[in-house]
Formats: sequence, C-alpha cells, structure tokens
Amino acid sequence: MAFEDNKHDVARALLEIDAVGFTPQSPIRFKSGILSPVYVDNRRLPFHPRQWHTVIVGFAELIENTDLSFDVIAGVAVGGVPHSSALAYHTGRPSLFVRKEAKGHGKGQRVEGGEVAHKRVLLVEDLVTTGGSSLSGIEALRQEGANVERCLAIVSYGFVEAQTAFASAGITLHTLTDFTTILDVAIDMKKFSSEQKRVVQDWFDDPYGWEKRQGLG
Repeated sequence: MAFEDNKHDVARALLEIDAVGFTPQSPIRFKSGILSPVYVDNRRLPFHPRQWHTVIVGFAELIENTDLSFDVIAGVAVGGVPHSSALAYHTGRPSLFVRKEAKGHGKGQRVEGGEVAHKRVLLVEDLVTTGGSSLSGIEALRQEGANVERCLAIVSYGFVEAQTAFASAGITLHTLTDFTTILDVAIDMKKFSSEQKRVVQDWFDDPYGWEKRQGLG
C-alpha cells in the first residue's frame, strides 16, 4: 500500500470513530494555552479494533518504507502506550513505556519495562501538539543511555514551535497522516462542511491569534 493511501486510510479511520471533532462553540484549551476549534482524541482507537488495526499496520508499513532501524519501541504514558505496545507486539520488538514524571515511591524511575542503555529506541506517540511531552520522554530515555533519533505519531498539529523543538533535539518526526488530509477526507465523508473547514484552516494559519479573532480572548 502506498504511503499516500495510508495517509487517507488513517484519516478515514480516525473520522469513522469520531476521534476528530469540530467544536468552535466549545473550543478546547491546550496545555500550551492555545484555544482550538478542532480536537483529536486517539484514545478512542483501542475501542475500535478495525480502525486501530489500520493505524498499527500503518505504523509498521511506515517503519518498513522508511527503513527505520531500532532495538526497542517506547511509548509515553498514557496516550502513546497502547499504540507503542500494539506496534511492538505486531512487529515482534521489545516494548517499554516512559512515565510523564518519576514515581514518588519505589525506584522513582520514569523508564519502565527494561534497560535502554546503548540501545536504539523508537518513540511512539498518539498525537503531537507542541511536542513537550514527546521531548520530555526522549530526554528521560537519553538520560538512561538510550539512542533516540526518531519519533512516530499518528498525527501532529504541525505547529512551527514543535518542528523547531524536534529539530533542536535532533529528532525526526514521522506521522501517519496530517490535518490537510484529515480535512479533505472529512469533506468527502461529509463529516465537516466547507465552512467548518474554512474555520479550521483559519485556526491553523494562526492558532495563537484565533482566539482573539473570534472575540473569545
């Protein structure tokens, strides 16, 4: 299956399970402070095996087509863990996860499941907004001696600050689909109207200024 086909298939899978929604009347406030009229909830995927299978197979094909070399697959808790675990099982690779912060008891460690020193680790995320949680997980892995250069995500919002942050950390981000594809497929599926697409595109053009333009700030 060609990668372009994968992009559309993954976008369709997300839209089929209502993982992507348009809520301009009740916009979502991201941790970064950005107010958004569109949301993505990839946590819905494990409840829908057929669509989740599309995503996991998409990851596996991306790995093959990109010729990625790695020893271990890791996921950042909690959103990335189901997908990293399923991908590791599907590809027969070792799997572990990274806590958002160290436990206040026990060993007090962030990397759980195995040793990563001197190993190539591929990080898997469900969604990338500003990239903060992904890069925090990468830093935790590197502190344990892991070699981390690549990150996979189902989709990224494509913010410039995330692109800059990943580049500064020496990380290449690969995504299964993008919002241009999601919006086009949403129109074809009649999930979004042309006007809704226009509002979302206006937000993507300047997400930080959208709140003020809408008279919400």
